[in-house]
Amino acid sequence: MSKIGFWSSTSLVVGNMIGSGVFLLPASLAAFGGISIIGWIASSMGALLLAIVFGRLGRLAPQTTGGPFAYTRIGLGDFPAFVVAWGYWISIWCTNAAIAVAFVGYLEVFLPILGQSRLLSIFTGLGVIWLFTWINSKPLQTVALVQLITTTLKVLPIFMVGLIGVFYINVDFFTPLNISGTSNFQAITATTTLTLFAFLGMESASIPSENTKNASSTIRLATLTGTMVAIILYIFSSIAIMGIIPPETLAVSSAPFADAAEIFWGDIAKYIIAGGALVATLGALNGWILIQGQIPMAAAHQNLFPRIFGKLNQNDSPFIGIVLSSLLASFLMMLNYSKSLVDAFTFMMKLSTLSVLTPYLFSTMSMMLIYKRQDQLTAGKIALTVLTLLFCLWVIYGCGWETVLWGMGLLILGTPFYLKFRNEKVLHRS
Repeated sequence: MSKIGFWSSTSLVVGNMIGSGVFLLPASLAAFGGISIIGWIASSMGALLLAIVFGRLGRLAPQTTGGPFAYTRIGLGDFPAFVVAWGYWISIWCTNAAIAVAFVGYLEVFLPILGQSRLLSIFTGLGVIWLFTWINSKPLQTVALVQLITTTLKVLPIFMVGLIGVFYINVDFFTPLNISGTSNFQAITATTTLTLFAFLGMESASIPSENTKNASSTIRLATLTGTMVAIILYIFSSIAIMGIIPPETLAVSSAPFADAAEIFWGDIAKYIIAGGALVATLGALNGWILIQGQIPMAAAHQNLFPRIFGKLNQNDSPFIGIVLSSLLASFLMMLNYSKSLVDAFTFMMKLSTLSVLTPYLFSTMSMMLIYKRQDQLTAGKIALTVLTLLFCLWVIYGCGWETVLWGMGLLILGTPFYLKFRNEKVLHRS
């Protein structure tokens, strides 16, 4: 199998991060006011810490597949690795459901009937999920090329709105700073939790590590480069959006970037930006559907997931596992269409963020343990570990009890499967 290089790895990182999150998040954040910018800065710092962690893990264990799963298995063993694979897998199909919802929201700019017909919206969301499920049955190089093209196209509208939008900012829209009715700490915690969703995927370069050229250096550089690009684009574009659209209008917008562009460029710009947002969500969906096959495949190869997830088609794609994951994403998307678009997106965003925090926590602890075994643990590495763990715990707190209970329930559901796989593994060895 031909391997992917730095640009494809970086586009996987940027493409998986810059998707539905940044394009629909301004609407979710509008209820908090200008204080959400502080949340963006806090989540950016946390994402940078995690990017450093995954960059170092990529150097410590370059010839692996599964990223957080593989690192956790090396550092902590089989059960934590299973919990990571299970939680990460849940996070991915939750993410894909949220992306499909955001895609429908931006397509509504071109097809207003989608806002009037819930059934048509559902079928449109399902259609885009299954289109990219089919694309991911093709060779990895084809998937990587699609990702590189969509990532290049998606960055342009975000960059333009951020660059031009700053000249149209109305500072009155940022005051009062906190309009949420909660304390400043609670508002910052909530907005940090919401905005971290937009950074999920900074670890993407580490997942197909075994199929990456010069993995030990490429993963680290691609992870840090991709995360920095996302931070710059996110913060500047979010400030512009919040300063252009009044909070009460922004809170109910299904396409905030397009609405902002219409204000300073007119109707044509609205359609151009909405088109860019559609490309962004499609690129993110492409990248995450790739990942939703890779993680279960890596776990299946270690007898920690059903063997069917490890089966490959003629293009070396774990297509059956991808299809099963897409079925779950489709079900979750349909289930949440009983809520408003913004409410459905916000719920799936929180559930996805919570589910991926377990892999982040375990990967960070694994990094410290691997360094310790190699007698390379220094004060700087301990500080990195402690700060990253504290950040992850803070975000878990910010998810709220409803989301935490959902996440715990989904993780508990996985325990019987682990016991079954472990027994099969013991019998296989004997």
